[in-house]
Amino acid sequence: MAEQHETNGAGVDLGTDRPHPARVYDYLLGGKDNFAADREAAQRGLQANPDSRIPPRENRLFLRRAVRFLAEQGIDQFLDIGTGIPSAPNVHHVAQEINPRSRVVYVDNDPIVLAHARALLTSHPDGRTDYIDADLRDVDTILGSATLRDTLDLDRPVGLLLIAILHFIGDEHDPGAIVERLLAALPPGSYLALSHLTGDFRPEAWEQVAQIYRRQGVTMQVRPRPVIERFFTGLELVDPGLRILPAWRPDLGDPRDQPAPADDQVSVYGGVARKPVPAAD
Repeated sequence: MAEQHETNGAGVDLGTDRPHPARVYDYLLGGKDNFAADREAAQRGLQANPDSRIPPRENRLFLRRAVRFLAEQGIDQFLDIGTGIPSAPNVHHVAQEINPRSRVVYVDNDPIVLAHARALLTSHPDGRTDYIDADLRDVDTILGSATLRDTLDLDRPVGLLLIAILHFIGDEHDPGAIVERLLAALPPGSYLALSHLTGDFRPEAWEQVAQIYRRQGVTMQVRPRPVIERFFTGLELVDPGLRILPAWRPDLGDPRDQPAPADDQVSVYGGVARKPVPAAD
């Protein structure tokens, strides 16, 4: 199936003079698709919390396990919002290994991610991948996208992936309402896979990191477990519930070559939940 991508039609401003979460994340993962502003923000964050490289790594591992779990439940359609700079294996690699017919729509608002979108569009010939250039806060653009509706059948269950993105949405943008609107557009039997930074373990260190990012124009809001749990309101959390990432179904991942990091080093909760299917009459 042919791949495509959709942009918002605006002129491309790479914004290299200011940090972007996708590029900071890339730097922390050891990537090369970042700029001085991204590296400076990351380095200042590392000074405040020397373990800041651990959450991105654990998020990548959690994403792979969550996608593998969803594919094993029969989910063959995925909406990945906040995709980030491609780093194989991407969602379609994991999903299509289990079901080659799987379809994935990637969404991000970083023009650098857009420039690398072709790496996300290397679908198995039986499946399909597409890309939408959009901001998570612009739910109307995402849900109204022709690319989304051409690629995914919204009458069948979809796996919605919100991995390490909601902590970049401040309360003023009501992230809970964003999640609700996205889920409302998906049919019963769909799933939400979500991960989110927390200050539960090192509140002062993570608040310092958040302040560093905010001073450079990047919203970061770490949240406590009870607030993160609210994103799953009305959904059926699958076992083992909302957990620090390494504790969420480690059996679904590749064996580690070293012990999992401590909870306070990770400081990210993750979980997967299902949108209830109404009982038959």
